[in-house]
Amino acid sequence: MVDVILKKGKEKAVLQRHPWVFSGAVERVKGKPKNGEVVRLVSAQGLFMAYGFYNDKSRVAVRLLEWNEEVQIDEAWFRAKVADAVSARKHVLADGETNTCRLIFSEADYLPGLIVDKYADHLAVQILTSGIENNMPVIIDELQKLLNPKSIFDKSDASSRQHEGLTTENKLLWGTPPPELVEVKENGITYGINIAEGQKSGFYCDQRDNRRILASYAKGKKVLDCFSYTGGFTLNSLKNEAASVTSVDSSALAVETLNENIRLNGFDTSKHEAIKADVNSQLRRFKDDGEKFDVIVLDPPKYAPSRSALDRASRAYKDLNRVAMLLLNDGGLLATYSCSGAMDLETFKQVLAWAALDAGKQVQFIHQFCQPEDHPVRSSFPEGEYLKGLLCRVF
Repeated sequence: MVDVILKKGKEKAVLQRHPWVFSGAVERVKGKPKNGEVVRLVSAQGLFMAYGFYNDKSRVAVRLLEWNEEVQIDEAWFRAKVADAVSARKHVLADGETNTCRLIFSEADYLPGLIVDKYADHLAVQILTSGIENNMPVIIDELQKLLNPKSIFDKSDASSRQHEGLTTENKLLWGTPPPELVEVKENGITYGINIAEGQKSGFYCDQRDNRRILASYAKGKKVLDCFSYTGGFTLNSLKNEAASVTSVDSSALAVETLNENIRLNGFDTSKHEAIKADVNSQLRRFKDDGEKFDVIVLDPPKYAPSRSALDRASRAYKDLNRVAMLLLNDGGLLATYSCSGAMDLETFKQVLAWAALDAGKQVQFIHQFCQPEDHPVRSSFPEGEYLKGLLCRVF
């Protein structure tokens, strides 16, 4: 096995079990490992530190897997990690009200670069590192044995694959092709999921708990769901007897799927309006038209993919939330989210304080939203905590 030698003084993060070793921390490589190959990481003094995936094309040169030198990183190791992750999610699926969740969450489950989402009897995977790509035959076989899915579909179309020297993929890995819409249940609500053509792996199961919490405030209220996608917050609000819900998304496919989901659940279509539009533009149209709402949900895409984008993203979050605050009735509720890992909760609160000041509003933070238990955060990898949100009362 090839040795990758750290620069002197770069051991601290490794000793603290952080799973990333950046290329700038590497002194030299003894040999020529292939990208995705498992290597030994050693200190400047030659002491073993960890095993990990190597990639000379990535800013993260080594993604660490195992800190015990006696443990072999072999087929059995990967099978055990997959089995541990799947077993840990049993609680999420136990009540029968939900049959979709994230089964494997990359570094959080010691499988850096592997995302596996369960949609009823189908699995969608995202493979984001060359090391995981090299070991997919074993991983697919273990997923088959544990879950016997009807299909395993590769949704590895993230641009981040390019940083690992990988091309994007969108193909069937195993089984029969999933139907155009796979029916799943979440919180007792039925959704049609388009695995092949939908965003990310097809659905955003990271908002499962937050949808249920927000819906508890929606009864009898006029709700606006922005960046609604296939209707998670919309459907939960309708289930909890919202007076009306307006959904806004720029994707025609998302709006079409959302409307189908409303029919699928037998909700009153007269209480719902779906608008295909850019959210920022639509919010301004609502303002010009004098529209007001009791509850507004803002669940935008990732504005800050990296720390270098944080200033620009903060301005975008501030403007989006400022206009939304102007559309709320006095004492109305704003449920606002950021899925940008670079945006921490305290910074997000500050952005909302600036938005309130510019809008001439006062804001109370009455609840903090986070990602659910199937998206765990390792104590040694705080970067895994990407989803945060705040429920605000606006005066």
